[in-house]
Amino acid sequence: MVAEDQIRTVLQTFRDKLFTEIFPGRDQVPKTLIFAKDDTHADDIVRICREVFDKGNDFCQKITYRTGFVRDVVKKTGADGKEIEETVWKKVSSLSPDQILQAFRNSYNPRIAVTVDMIATGTDVKPLEIVFFMRSVNSAGFFEQMKGRGVRVISETEMEQVNPGIKRKTRFVIVDAVGVCERDKTDSRPLEKKRTVTFDKLLDAVALGNREPEVLESLAGRLVRLEKRFDEALENEVRTTAKGQTLCEIAQTMLGSINPDNVEAKAKEGKDQFFQPTGKDLESAQAKLMQEAIAPLATNPALRQLLIKVHQTSDQVIDVITRDRVLFAGASQQTTQNAEQVTKSFRDYIEKHKAEITALQLLYSRPYRHRLTEPMLKELESKLREEHAAWTEDRLWDAFAAVAPKKVKGRSHAGRFADLVALVRFALEREHTLQPFAQTVNQRFIEWIERNIAKDIVFTPEQRAWLELIRDHIATAISIEPNDFNYAPFSQRGGLGKAHQLFGDVLPRLLDELNEVLAA
Repeated sequence: MVAEDQIRTVLQTFRDKLFTEIFPGRDQVPKTLIFAKDDTHADDIVRICREVFDKGNDFCQKITYRTGFVRDVVKKTGADGKEIEETVWKKVSSLSPDQILQAFRNSYNPRIAVTVDMIATGTDVKPLEIVFFMRSVNSAGFFEQMKGRGVRVISETEMEQVNPGIKRKTRFVIVDAVGVCERDKTDSRPLEKKRTVTFDKLLDAVALGNREPEVLESLAGRLVRLEKRFDEALENEVRTTAKGQTLCEIAQTMLGSINPDNVEAKAKEGKDQFFQPTGKDLESAQAKLMQEAIAPLATNPALRQLLIKVHQTSDQVIDVITRDRVLFAGASQQTTQNAEQVTKSFRDYIEKHKAEITALQLLYSRPYRHRLTEPMLKELESKLREEHAAWTEDRLWDAFAAVAPKKVKGRSHAGRFADLVALVRFALEREHTLQPFAQTVNQRFIEWIERNIAKDIVFTPEQRAWLELIRDHIATAISIEPNDFNYAPFSQRGGLGKAHQLFGDVLPRLLDELNEVLAA
């Protein structure tokens, strides 16, 4: 069944969460690989994805063995005179799957690729940062290989070539829209070996004498899946047409005919206990088992026609009525447990090293004995990275957001090291809420301006513009010194000389006051 609104709901939620929770601070979609169930599902995802993001056809592309083709439905008259519908594929593009895959690796577009199995294993797309599951996977090994598409390392030059302004690939994210990460998986090998061959073609091949093990395995798997869709009436009709056998029984016999143990036992039938079959004996025995196994299908055209008819009617239902809504979009339970471990170890580290690191000494003291400076905070950041490479500002922020979402406001973006002040204060329970340091600085700045107005101290528009530049500098560098006026953006407006001209002799006192009020 295809519920188009579900696909649209999932993709809209992905779009809305992408730049706020999945990759905060980005303004372009990271290279994303979506796994679809089959080619028709991939076509639906591509079409809806283009609608949701509205960035043109190049933005999202399908990369499967049928890339460059579109499906169409052709009405034909069957042998019984009844009209049946058949899916056919028409070529509409000259681009091959390999050409689109090459562009996905090395060019800006496509940003999102949709595949079935073509990129699942053994294919490197180094800049890939999001692996998106919109299909289930039952094999543990196959699932690990699919996840592995996201772990490829990439140089800064190659990364920036397809992601302007982004030099490093620091992580990859799994987006799980179907619960595949939570589902138990097996290590058994899949029966399906002929994915590109249609069900009716497999039946015809068997009827015409094809005895390849891969054909029998694929057909057996599809018979089992088909029977799971039967209601009681249909099951009875198929059993009657198959002369008392179920599809599962037929499939089991087919699989048994290629089982090496069964083949050897067949070859030894009627022989003494010391008989060792030769290769020719085994081939002959397997041929006999296969002949017996496919007889219910090969000699029963009525059964084959019935199965083809049932398969066509139950193959796909288009649901245009049901409307989906998001029940949950966020980190998994395992992610929350990991976040609890991260926040606890972060707090333990701060407690253990509070007397060794200058920034922690100042943040622990209240009121602060000295002013916190950028070099002090850089030292703290370096120590944290030495202790744990994953303790970046944005990852620590995500961990606290997962553990205490109601106490966290806003987000930290990659490279915003001043947010360490907010993280440490929150970890020390000096602050009841965690919000970006820049946001705290801005709130304090507004309060400071209002206090000055209450004292009849009013700044001119030009002075106010300079004060806002000072505020923004403190929000990113923790403090401001007179030498900072020699650099952009102050130097572009006249530098230290202009600052003295605007504020006169009160400039040193004004800077000390702003450092204390905004950053303390």
